[in-house]
Amino acid sequence: MTHLKEKVVVITGASSGIGQSVAEEITKLGGTVVLSARREERLKEICKGINANDGKATYFCADVSSRSDVQSLANYTIETHGKIDVWINNAGLMPLSFLNKLKVDEWDRMIDVNIKGVLYGIAAAVPIMEKQNSGHIINVSSVAGHRVGMAGAVYSGTKFAVRAITEGLRMELSPTANIRTTIISPGAVATELFDTITDQDAATSLKERIPKDPLEGKNIADAIIYAITQPQNVSINEILIRPTEQPS
Repeated sequence: MTHLKEKVVVITGASSGIGQSVAEEITKLGGTVVLSARREERLKEICKGINANDGKATYFCADVSSRSDVQSLANYTIETHGKIDVWINNAGLMPLSFLNKLKVDEWDRMIDVNIKGVLYGIAAAVPIMEKQNSGHIINVSSVAGHRVGMAGAVYSGTKFAVRAITEGLRMELSPTANIRTTIISPGAVATELFDTITDQDAATSLKERIPKDPLEGKNIADAIIYAITQPQNVSINEILIRPTEQPS
């Protein structure tokens, strides 16, 4: 994994959970990370911890539902580090709800963050990676992008979309621009996502399905690092990772 030391990695949704774990693990192996999220104090704290342990981390606050914010994140990374080797679209929301609760505002927000946020990341990263003739875009989907669970129709719809977009990107740009793509589809992970559920019926239904021993952010980080550190002629297109006791 020595070639990870040369990588500049952008991570959205990096203020907690999977994004934070990915940043910490990449920097332990010598990679340079640019963290992004809306919560500046959290980003400052995480960067401070990484840099205090001889890692290399900076941050740039951005809302992934704003195309101009995401483009500014890319511009900052180029101005600061001169390149982008890996772009990880990790930011996401999971306010599960039953459709007849009509939580349309939550549906809109999921579409803005989970789908448009990924597309804006791609729009910011692809022109840079085409000029470099190299790059790697990693999009975090979900097991919910493979199957639809109770109260998860809209969330699953956004995650199915992430998988479709990523596969289309692979087909179009891997052969011509040397841009690798990876879909990461986690099962139940101990994150803050569960805190966004306002439909109490949905929350109860989910609690009944959550394994007693969910995945940790580091488990997902290890999978992402595996994909990044493969030889350039090897493209890991998708990793689906569940807790052992999660049946579906």
